[in-house]
Amino acid sequence: MQRVKTAIVGASGYTGQELLRNLLVHPHVELVAATSRQEAGKPLSSVFPRFRGLPGSELAFIEPDADAIAATGAKVAFLALPHGVAADIATALLAKGLKVIDLSADFRLNDAAVYEEFYGHVHPVPALLDEAVYGLPEVRPDAIRAARLVASPGCYPTSILLPLIPILQAGLIEEVTIVANSLSGVSGAGKKADTTLLYVECNESVRAYGLPKHRHLSEIEQELSLAAGVPVVITFIPHLIPVTSGILTTTTALLKSGIDPDEIGEALQGAYADSPFVRLLGKGGCPDTKHVTRTNFIDIGWNYDPRTGRVLLLSAEDNLGKGAGSQAVQSFNLMFGLPETAGLLFV
Repeated sequence: MQRVKTAIVGASGYTGQELLRNLLVHPHVELVAATSRQEAGKPLSSVFPRFRGLPGSELAFIEPDADAIAATGAKVAFLALPHGVAADIATALLAKGLKVIDLSADFRLNDAAVYEEFYGHVHPVPALLDEAVYGLPEVRPDAIRAARLVASPGCYPTSILLPLIPILQAGLIEEVTIVANSLSGVSGAGKKADTTLLYVECNESVRAYGLPKHRHLSEIEQELSLAAGVPVVITFIPHLIPVTSGILTTTTALLKSGIDPDEIGEALQGAYADSPFVRLLGKGGCPDTKHVTRTNFIDIGWNYDPRTGRVLLLSAEDNLGKGAGSQAVQSFNLMFGLPETAGLLFV
């Protein structure tokens, strides 16, 4: 099968590096462009020595220019850029006929006013919000297949949404009682100079941050509301932990009166039995981040506390993998009619 000519815009950050790791060895991808203002002109292999010897690793970084990217013949571009920056180049690339998979927050929200509320500035191209598909492959595979613009979900949202969506769709829990606690590795903050992210500041320490209104709440509540069919507002408490990557999320909610707790497991099984990257651990299963890092898997377990009547949902994923780069590649596979697992089945 002919390989798909592919570009990565913003390829020198942590998520960009994860995309490179996946796409350089993807059997159906020809990487034709990788952009970085800081590293322009340097081969990928000199910036990331781990890729030395891989086909395509001598490709040189270029400036993030839409005309230059289109001139390579790329059919699709992954955008690993900050919010507020991605929208402009996405618009330019779409106009040149490329498909776009955006890993920023610029196209995840359906409402431009909500974007402005959570991100602090007017949305650059609100006209594209109606077209963008929120790219959870397990939830919207058909829409992703037909899309030319996919908004790949955030890392925290993926870890919260996948366990909750089937349970809300089945009407098993009281929506107003949902509380999500997440712990994330330091790479989730991106590659930037920030004193709070220095090794000596993070090591041997755990702290909450982004309270009480973390930006990811906007897309989490949007997608939970769509699943429940009613507005859903939750409490979300993110924490920084001293590991490079990985997210562990524990979500609790009251079981509705008259519901058998085993229906929780049945709802998860019904939703994900055939999903190649969702590993259900069953009742009593407690996922561990060390089993999902550097993969596209999300492990989900659950339990029920009869003393409090609360359901306990637990999930683990790699914030750079299933929470970012490899999940975007999963959407790419769907968009180009490839096996969903192509280039992603590694542990």
